[in-house]
Amino acid sequence: MDRKPSRRSYGRTNIRHEKSCKEKCKDFLRQFIAFMFTNVGIIGLVVAYTIAGAFMFIAIEGKEGEFLIEDVIRLRNNTVDELWDVTCCKINVFSEASWRNHVSTQLIEYQRTFVDAVRNGYDPKHTDSWSFSGAFLYSLTVITTIGYGNVAPRTEWGKLATIVYAIVGMPLFLLYLSNIGDILAKSFKWSYTKVCLCKGCPGTESFRRRKRMKQNIKMSKMIKSQKDFSRRRNRKTSWQPNVHDDSRNEKRKKIDDEEDDSDDESSSSNSSSGSSSGGNTSDTNKETEISQSSLSIDDYDPQTVTVPITLCLAIMVGYVCGGALLFARWENWGFLDGSYFCFISLSTIGFGDIVPGDSIIQSQVIQISFILTAVYLMLGMALIAMCFNLMQEEVIHKTRSCIKCCQNVFYCCFGKNKNQSGL
Repeated sequence: MDRKPSRRSYGRTNIRHEKSCKEKCKDFLRQFIAFMFTNVGIIGLVVAYTIAGAFMFIAIEGKEGEFLIEDVIRLRNNTVDELWDVTCCKINVFSEASWRNHVSTQLIEYQRTFVDAVRNGYDPKHTDSWSFSGAFLYSLTVITTIGYGNVAPRTEWGKLATIVYAIVGMPLFLLYLSNIGDILAKSFKWSYTKVCLCKGCPGTESFRRRKRMKQNIKMSKMIKSQKDFSRRRNRKTSWQPNVHDDSRNEKRKKIDDEEDDSDDESSSSNSSSGSSSGGNTSDTNKETEISQSSLSIDDYDPQTVTVPITLCLAIMVGYVCGGALLFARWENWGFLDGSYFCFISLSTIGFGDIVPGDSIIQSQVIQISFILTAVYLMLGMALIAMCFNLMQEEVIHKTRSCIKCCQNVFYCCFGKNKNQSGL
């Protein structure tokens, strides 16, 4: 007979099912967090964080800006109506002194109120500062520490939100610059080795190794030729009959035998097949072929290649000049003003004296200008991080080379003196 499952078994299966669901949720959460800290995830996280900040500041500061604009418009209309009443009905038009007094009083009051509105954040050029594009650019300038200053929060909640938003956003953007700069640096080094470098280019490590190998082969050939020449000369002199120098000839024969033994030992150590002295040249050729084949494999290794500092500087200057031409055409600026704005922005100085949207009247074009500026800043700062990584590698390589050169000079100057003094 089939037994019915007890309550304990049902409870155990339910507990196991609940544990498996929890484990699945934990695994999914771990995978999601790991993906968010990958390169693609960090880019998406920075963009999403900036968009979220834009909506947050629109919700906090958007209504305050609308109220301020309405107050300024109402003030202007009331001032115009009051001036019309003064001119038309209240006083005698033919009394110039009384008319001047009333009009000057109204204008001074209007100027004072308008200045207070400007201090509170009203900008007649940017009436839509807290639109989506304007808030997006403001959020980006906060986490990048540029801070133009032309748009700033006026409410207490807006100021508090800016502080919290910057505390979280600045480390996130620094992580973005670090990872994206490293990726761009590796990609650029790979492209540089494939496009700009050849096998015999002095900038590669293989060129330096090939040069050392050729010098070693040349030195070994010179030493071998000297030994062969001395051996032949000794053999020729040993065949000449000389009665009085028998003991000297015996010594020369011993020296020749020792040299032959040393040559045989060197040839046996260099040759892989253990052939005779006639195959020494083939062994050396095989060694050079093997070494050259190994070098050809490492010719394009990006890890052993350093990019020149001048090329990195040229990339940064070209990006600034390209942005200057773009903004000069888009914002009706001069080339110098465009270059000044790009440099001040990418260097995170951000004076705010020149900002996009000042010379544009149409609101739709202003929104596009803000988005274009945000994209230019994100790409430009990542490109500058890439150039800094490449220049750092080049400086480290040059420093190590200088240290090795100084060590060799020190050894040549002082090491020989110590050896001579010891002798």
